[in-house]
Amino acid sequence: MLERLQKIIARAGLASRRHAEELIVSGHVTVNGRVVTELGSKADPSRDHIKVSGKLLHGEGPRVYLLLHKPPAAVSTMSDPEGRMSLSDLLHGVSERVFPVGRLEYHASGLVLLTNDGDLANRILRSHSLPQTYHLKLKSLLTFAEMEALAHSTGARISRLRGKDSPWYEATLSEARRDALRKRLFQTGHLVEKTKRVAIGNLTLESIAPGRYRELSPSEVSSLSRALDRESRPSAILAPKKRSKPKQRKSVGKRSRG
Repeated sequence: MLERLQKIIARAGLASRRHAEELIVSGHVTVNGRVVTELGSKADPSRDHIKVSGKLLHGEGPRVYLLLHKPPAAVSTMSDPEGRMSLSDLLHGVSERVFPVGRLEYHASGLVLLTNDGDLANRILRSHSLPQTYHLKLKSLLTFAEMEALAHSTGARISRLRGKDSPWYEATLSEARRDALRKRLFQTGHLVEKTKRVAIGNLTLESIAPGRYRELSPSEVSSLSRALDRESRPSAILAPKKRSKPKQRKSVGKRSRG
């Protein structure tokens, strides 16, 4: 059965669908020995020989879902050409090939989701309302008016956790609005000293030590999938429009001949 290449690659667990598209466009994918660079290209995974970066694509393996506590000074990729610590250096004992869903800055710490489930990763990356919670250490204290203004401009729910000098705040917002919050804080003179992601949807960092990871339970995966399903449903069902009654034409009587 013919399917789009990016979908086949994502389902095989090599990359998210977005990353698979980048691999295709950059010429890293071949089908039966021919380089394919068009995103609309299709193939049959049961018959065609598909290679990604020179490696033959095999059938689907077991699905793996991991939560990692990324320490600061680690890149959110599986390898780094500059030799810095990467996520693969922290996944001791994981034989399956996984990739991170989303990004976390080099100096930031906290929760990173890794999986080989390309379909779920694509749904998360395309989500506009999956909440993510961060702990932010600022150089200065926010006033209540500033917190309300930030919430209004970025959609973030902000509350103070602790501290007066270099205080910590909790901010819950969508991934797409995170950069907007950081930008607004910078514009108002509140520099972010530390960033720590503590939750993605129903997934929380809890007691995972820095540099360690744990597997997601089946119920956690199901709960995350249901949350994404709810987002894709229409918020309200529009009632069918009432048909307007056709206007009746007035009958014009015939003039009598005199």
